[in-house]
Amino acid sequence: MIGRLHSVVLDCPDAEELATFYAELTGLEWADSDGYWVTLRGPDGHPRLCLQSVADFRAPQWPDPAFPQQVHLDVEVDDIGKAEKAVLRLGATLLQGGGSRNHGFRVYADPVGHPFCLVWGQD
Repeated sequence: MIGRLHSVVLDCPDAEELATFYAELTGLEWADSDGYWVTLRGPDGHPRLCLQSVADFRAPQWPDPAFPQQVHLDVEVDDIGKAEKAVLRLGATLLQGGGSRNHGFRVYADPVGHPFCLVWGQD
């Protein structure tokens, strides 16, 4: 095991508006918000559902591949150096412009192109 599932993250046009919907739907508690990113959590801290405001959001249209699903996983790791080497060995690709060692996350693509983040030092 390289890491633990930290969060499921949904892109959306307005994170706070969609968080209100999902809090009511799931009973998850509003944990934090900066206006751009909202975290909802279960009573023990997990599961975590995060909502991320995205400019020019295009809603998915099931099952039309021209409007793909905008979801990614955050995987929590203890040691980013070891984890990065391991995911790259598995076939992941580091994506440019997505986080840094100083911001507590880095963005990768799985072997078929789905983005995911390795996160560390986060609640």
